[in-house]
Amino acid sequence: MAPQRRLRRIVVIAFERAQLLDIAGPCQTFASADELGLADGYALTVVSPTGGVIATSAGIGIATVPPRAVRGPIDTLIVVGGLGVTAAARDRALVARVRRWSARARRTCSVCTGAFLLAATGLLDGRRATTHWDACRALQQRFPKIHVEADPIFVRDGAIWTSAGVTAGIDLALALIEDDLGHAAAMRVARRLVVFLKRPGGQSQFSAPLAAQAASEGGLDALHGWIADHLGADLRVERLAARAGMSPRSFARVYAARLGTTPAKTVERLRVEAARRALEDGGAPIKLIAHRCGFGDEERMRRAFLRRLGVSPSDYRARFAG
Repeated sequence: MAPQRRLRRIVVIAFERAQLLDIAGPCQTFASADELGLADGYALTVVSPTGGVIATSAGIGIATVPPRAVRGPIDTLIVVGGLGVTAAARDRALVARVRRWSARARRTCSVCTGAFLLAATGLLDGRRATTHWDACRALQQRFPKIHVEADPIFVRDGAIWTSAGVTAGIDLALALIEDDLGHAAAMRVARRLVVFLKRPGGQSQFSAPLAAQAASEGGLDALHGWIADHLGADLRVERLAARAGMSPRSFARVYAARLGTTPAKTVERLRVEAARRALEDGGAPIKLIAHRCGFGDEERMRRAFLRRLGVSPSDYRARFAG
């Protein structure tokens, strides 16, 4: 007689106006593992505060069960995000339930802005975590005890896993399957879904331009505007300090205090941003873009892209050029 397959119980917490793909992406990933008949399987339960059909932010209804239907041990607890997450994080009963169920689960996860609901429980305090790139700053400001990392597709800190935005829930589910069943099993699931098992680069490569953000911070708008207009110039700290009317030492100290970073890192950010736009919008040679954006040569630009975005300029162009 063949040994009975072990079923790991996955409980997905949803709510009104949840992001459809935050729910469907991980659920389909685990379901695909079951379809392949792997050694262990997954039993999926989608639960909402009241049960029944909930309306996702896409306007598509999802059938859910009420909390009373969740009994016994939980292998993996997944909290999703979406437009309704702010209201969900204010629901004291839901926040308390997530905290209790997490104590019963082997591991607890959030997808996208589900990190805000998970953070409301206190479970992320003192931990590394991520969320959608566009919400990282808000998460850090609202929950300063969390160490928010803006670039990773997902972050594991002990038994707590958090993922970046939307489709990153699929990456998270694949990582959980790999943790459970090994690399070969996760690779089979990834092939079935026609996705990367580990996608190249982090979520920064998908983020909106940072130039406007940098220009509006710390009361240094004029300087940042000037930098953005002179990216090909000598932008060492001595010249920036002179432009700001300070000594280099005072300028570096004031800059770090206001922005939490160094002038050199901001310059690199703005140069990478300008190069991204050039790669997306035109067919200029990479060597010329590197020169115009102040990198000096292609190799320096390549290293900056790898540091900032996790991909090379040529790979970036291949993915995002119009």
